[in-house]
Amino acid sequence: MTAAALRSYCLGFNGASEEVPFPRNPELTVFKVGGRTFAFCSLEERPLKTTLKCDPDDAVRLRETHPEIVPGWHLNKRHWNTVTVGGLPARMVREMIEDSYDLVVAGLPKALRLRLDRP
Repeated sequence: MTAAALRSYCLGFNGASEEVPFPRNPELTVFKVGGRTFAFCSLEERPLKTTLKCDPDDAVRLRETHPEIVPGWHLNKRHWNTVTVGGLPARMVREMIEDSYDLVVAGLPKALRLRLDRP
C-alpha cells in the first residue's frame, strides 16, 4: 500500500478528516472522525508506518504474529499499534484501519454515531 492509497483509504470513511495539528511536526498527518484520532502517520516516511487504535487483546495477538506490528511508541501501548505498511498485505492493513475507525466511532456520542451511519 502506498502513502497515497493509505491517505485515500482513511479519508474514504464517513466523517473522516485529515489534519496536520502539530506545528513542530508538520510531517505528521492525523486522520480523525468526530474529532478523535483513528490513524496517524508521516506520509513521507520510508518505510511507511501508521499508528492505529486496536482492541487490546487483538493488539497483543497481532504483535506476536507479525514483526511489522509493534506497540504505539508514545500512546497507550495497550490500545495502539504502529504498523510498517509495506511489510504486510494491503488487505490486512485496510482491515486494521477499518477496525481502528470502528473502535473510535463506537466511543463517540450516540447522536454523532447516528449521523455517521447515514449515507
